[in-house]
Amino acid sequence: MKRNSISKTLKTKTTMKKILYLFVALLAATASFAQTKAPLEFQESKFSFGKVKQGVPVTHTFTFKNTSDKPVVIESATASCGCTTPEYPKGAIAQGSTGNIKVTFNAASPGGFTKPVTVKVANETNPIVLNIVGEVVNTTGAATAATGGAKATTAKTATASPKATTAKTATASPKATTVTAKTKTVKQ
Repeated sequence: MKRNSISKTLKTKTTMKKILYLFVALLAATASFAQTKAPLEFQESKFSFGKVKQGVPVTHTFTFKNTSDKPVVIESATASCGCTTPEYPKGAIAQGSTGNIKVTFNAASPGGFTKPVTVKVANETNPIVLNIVGEVVNTTGAATAATGGAKATTAKTATASPKATTAKTATASPKATTVTAKTKTVKQ
């Protein structure tokens, strides 16, 4: 009976050692993956343009440094849509060297925007994501916004000629984004 008890105790200890070794190996593997950092260190990963005029493209340059112990090659830098165009260095970036990724946004449509640019580095599984944000404002509606919603205003100008007088009336309404002009010719 004692022999059976000793045998069970030894089997339990052996199993516990195996579990402990497995746990330590798993912990070491997790720690090594957690310490992996991107080979390129960017000064910033997000840039805000603030308010930009519709139809006027804007550009920002993201600066990075190769912090790895070997040269790095950027395989691609892709935007989420055709309204954003990234430009990146095509050759190897030496250890300790700096470089730039220039991102241009066309600002064609009014409204807020957040545009990610995904940077894929050779031999790296995780891409680096840069973001540009801002708000495109419609410049034709700016005159309406400047009036603060005031009632329609009328401006009159007249030019005199010996035979006729031309009067122009322009009316701007805070609810409309267009300005209408009326021209009358009055004979004297």
